[in-house]
Amino acid sequence: MESENSTGVTEFILTGLSHGHGIQIFLFVLFLTFYLIVLPSNILIIIAIRGDPHLSSPMYFLLANLAFLDIWYSSITAPKMLVDFFAERKVISFGGCITQLFFLHFVGASEMFLLTIMAYDRYVAICRPLHYTNLMSRRLCIVLVIAAWAGGFVHSLIQVVLILRLPFCGPNELDNYFCDITQVLRIACADTFVEEMVMIFSSGLISVVCFIALLVSYAFLVTMLKKNASDSASKALSTCYSHITIVVFMFGPAIYIYARPFDEYAPDKVVSVFHTIIFPLLNPIIYTLRNKEITTAMKRVVTQHLICKKCCR
Repeated sequence: MESENSTGVTEFILTGLSHGHGIQIFLFVLFLTFYLIVLPSNILIIIAIRGDPHLSSPMYFLLANLAFLDIWYSSITAPKMLVDFFAERKVISFGGCITQLFFLHFVGASEMFLLTIMAYDRYVAICRPLHYTNLMSRRLCIVLVIAAWAGGFVHSLIQVVLILRLPFCGPNELDNYFCDITQVLRIACADTFVEEMVMIFSSGLISVVCFIALLVSYAFLVTMLKKNASDSASKALSTCYSHITIVVFMFGPAIYIYARPFDEYAPDKVVSVFHTIIFPLLNPIIYTLRNKEITTAMKRVVTQHLICKKCCR
């Protein structure tokens, strides 16, 4: 709060995605549809996994945590963006901006670390199947998930601390529909080279290293599985392809946004939309389409719900 009082900036103006009324209505309907798919589908995945004893393996435990993070991640920017489509003046308070920035990086980094853990889970399941239950015990899974959240918290705290140290002496327009470090740094009234390098290192380099490590590990697993023609290998291969798709869609935009100097480029808003709105939609679609166990469990939950409604009548 000291940083806010010393600079006099109490709010930021968001330019949004478009100023045309017709385009804003179209985007509102489109993104509201996306959001209304993300919430119930991920909630349904969590309920299906927790309610089905056949989905008690570490992979599904981690998938349920991924679905929970997707709900949270999509809710950081989408609700305000939807409301702002009907606002003449799109503003966010200084405190609201810092809060949004914090949770965006907290949940986003936690999800990246969780995807890395899911890759390790697949490696153990494929390369050490006889020791899988011992190496990936429920206790270890819980510890790894907590570690992913803790890593995301520390990462996000670094971003926020660096932002709060900067002075903001006048310009307060952010060329986007939400607050992020790339836009906030551009309007600071100070030389932000050191802060930018630290953020590129903490956000960009982590994204690049994790992305390369994940691609290499999945390439190794896919090569191994293709040598095996059994049904179990085919099923594991399908799971690996699902994970690879999610990894590419998660890390690709993050690398574009954070692993380069924070200058403004034309595709920035499009990539941001993909990163914050469309990506959380892909997880339930990809996993439900390529995983018969999840699809069956979700259908069972829906059927039981409909039966209960009929009985209540």
